[in-house]
Amino acid sequence: MVRKLAAVLAALLLLAVAAPVAKGNESPDVRLRVATYNIHAGAGHDNVFDLDRTTRTLRSFDADVIGLQEVDVHWSARSEWRDLVTELAQRLGMRAAFAPIYDFDPLNPGEPRRQYGLALLSRYPILSVQNHDLTRLSTQDPNPVPTPMPGFLEAVVEAEGAWTHVYVTHLDYRADPELRRIEVDETLDILAADRPGANQILMGDFNAPPDAPELARLWPVVTDAWAAAPDTSGQPLTYPTVNPTKRIDYVTVSRGVEVLRAHVPDDPTLLAASDHRPVVADLSLNRGWRNIP
Repeated sequence: MVRKLAAVLAALLLLAVAAPVAKGNESPDVRLRVATYNIHAGAGHDNVFDLDRTTRTLRSFDADVIGLQEVDVHWSARSEWRDLVTELAQRLGMRAAFAPIYDFDPLNPGEPRRQYGLALLSRYPILSVQNHDLTRLSTQDPNPVPTPMPGFLEAVVEAEGAWTHVYVTHLDYRADPELRRIEVDETLDILAADRPGANQILMGDFNAPPDAPELARLWPVVTDAWAAAPDTSGQPLTYPTVNPTKRIDYVTVSRGVEVLRAHVPDDPTLLAASDHRPVVADLSLNRGWRNIP
């Protein structure tokens, strides 16, 4: 909470010294294209690591902000011990934020730390970043118990004057929905800490269909972009990549953020990059006072 208050105070100070953004004939609205993508640690549905393939797919979205799940940073041989966050940001010419779920000592002294988690890529400035805790069962513990663990990314992005809280998440994958229900409750508490009326985007791999009981408490608070979009293309299913049967990946937004279009790409030459399909959404944000974090 102390970190969140510090980030808020810093953001308010920046706003206080800045000239108003919307003036003259400038539109009060900002168009923003966002995407969410579980990149499967850079391996396609064929389980072959190919960061060039991942890069091509991300570039095809032409998105301003991209939320990524299952991201390795010097994690293991499966991704060639590479820093996928830094490499993808450099290749795409975007800014980056990272929220590790796991953060381990290196196997050998002097090597980088081994990390795995969530990332955000943005064409716009990232004003602040926080890594919130959610209750998890560690996949690295042979006998896990539900424990608060990091790996829920919040970044305040300044998009042409529209200050926006962007959240990237990855909810529990197990068949038992109880842990996801707890994580949803914790997510709602974190969202509620933002100033009323703030622009909010929550996206990621929820590991549950939209009618799942554990997601029910989300929908009065955030809007499912696919369900709200007046213009959609493709079909909404996102998993698995080949012949998908489930819709478990989402872009959602707070009230006041308008959804213009939603799209689940279906180009087979691009979809080979992961075992999930991405979700891309075009949004309209307001530049008004409501955007103060």
